[in-house]
Amino acid sequence: MIFSCIIVDDEPLAQSVIESYLKNVPSLELKGKFDNAIEALTFLNSNDIDLMFLDINMPELSGMDLLKTMTKKPEVILTTAYSEYAIESYELGVSDYLLKPIALPRFLKSVTKVVDTLTKEKNYKEGGGDKPRYIFIKVDGINLKLMLEDIRYIEAYGNYLKIFSEEKMYLVTDTMINFTKKLDDDFVRVHKSYIIPISRIEKMIGNRIHIGEDQIPIGNTYKAELKVKLTNK
Repeated sequence: MIFSCIIVDDEPLAQSVIESYLKNVPSLELKGKFDNAIEALTFLNSNDIDLMFLDINMPELSGMDLLKTMTKKPEVILTTAYSEYAIESYELGVSDYLLKPIALPRFLKSVTKVVDTLTKEKNYKEGGGDKPRYIFIKVDGINLKLMLEDIRYIEAYGNYLKIFSEEKMYLVTDTMINFTKKLDDDFVRVHKSYIIPISRIEKMIGNRIHIGEDQIPIGNTYKAELKVKLTNK
């Protein structure tokens, strides 16, 4: 699949770097480069774009202000030399936040994740794939997109839930019962304090499920449901 993208940055060098990096990503087609956010907004109002590389600090209208004015946004990867906008940017639903100077490996990691999300969404819309496997979680007042496939397991923690992913742990205010409703059929509650994805199970020894180096207990109340899930897989 080929997805469209644009670059919005008032620095010619920054535009050139991103454009050169895009040559390593055949699934992305560059549709335009813009020196300011107003020109980009005009273009976006009449063109469907999948991904926007957006600088924050620009004259007239900043990248953050552009995001706040848009009701329908493409996937957005922010590019900036300043780290202090990271928290606010994720609150606006951006996909990633790249600090300049941007290294190629970091760029490719970011783009690969976005392309993967776009591919799943397009497959679903065209009826050729499963429902996109992601949810939004609120962390410190910020809505973050979390891919379900990145979740290792979920643990109850008082009035909170700890969501363990490949890269970090997220602490969210929610209940086990309510959060289970947001998950797909790959997930099963195996203990009063744990939810796991079946696909993550590496082995089961006694009343313990092994997910990498983590051992998750199996509660007696949940054994029957787990057995049904495993049988149907």
